[in-house]
Amino acid sequence: MRTPTIEWQVAGACNYDCSYCIQSKKYRRGRPAEEQISSALRFFGELPGVWEIKCSGGEAFAHPLFMQRIVPGLMSDTPHRISVLTNFSADREDLERFAGLVHGRLVVFSASLHLEFAEVDLFVEKASWFVGLLEPSVRFVVNQVVIPGEESVALQCKQRIEAAGLRWFPQLFKTKEGVAEYSDEVALRSVIGEAPGPREANLAPNYQGRMCWSGVEYFTVDKDGDAWSCRSAKRKGKGHLGNIYRGDFRLNAEPAPCPWSICPCTVPANRGMIEGVSSSIAAVEE
Repeated sequence: MRTPTIEWQVAGACNYDCSYCIQSKKYRRGRPAEEQISSALRFFGELPGVWEIKCSGGEAFAHPLFMQRIVPGLMSDTPHRISVLTNFSADREDLERFAGLVHGRLVVFSASLHLEFAEVDLFVEKASWFVGLLEPSVRFVVNQVVIPGEESVALQCKQRIEAAGLRWFPQLFKTKEGVAEYSDEVALRSVIGEAPGPREANLAPNYQGRMCWSGVEYFTVDKDGDAWSCRSAKRKGKGHLGNIYRGDFRLNAEPAPCPWSICPCTVPANRGMIEGVSSSIAAVEE
């Protein structure tokens, strides 16, 4: 079953500066201005049907207008549901207000654990508190990049997080060429499992040739308002769907075989966009 989904980069800027961030510093800056946010909200409000709008960054909560304009606007001006990918650095006051604003409309809350800026026990304590504010239907998941050579650290985090009753979702370390090499396969499998699917880990697989609905019922929007059929398409400078601020956006009419050798995130697969890939939004996901 396909779940129409939009990934909206509500901020390029991030309050963290992780050494392993795949996005270069020159792109980790900027954010939509208030008038652009208003244009985006009008655009989303005019989309037919109900979509899941996944807000990401940079860091979404670091945008000064995220809690003042973006979240309230999505709730009042559109019928859509909301998900968030965040480094979970927002203070408790903002998180509590967020939980109240999105009540009944929040699908997935993905909190990324970055050990260069966060301590795992404090992160788990904060996460456990926050989950108590959410409805049982909301999927709360802790994402973590598994750094090559630091598999044992990731395993310790996994055990600590799961011991607290929270879901943990590993992501392989990506480079500009694809996925980094892991020299210790045994150590890696102890963290991610023997044969994880897109619901259990982000392995950045190859779906080339499979029929894909990206660009039809899934697309991404960057901080400048440019829409792309998927992340790989944007990286290659292809699959541009127009700009939602300018008003020249057009969805593709029908699905097409995937032309890319890597699917860098699990969102399309877990929203049913890729032919032959088992998916369920009720599962652990990015």
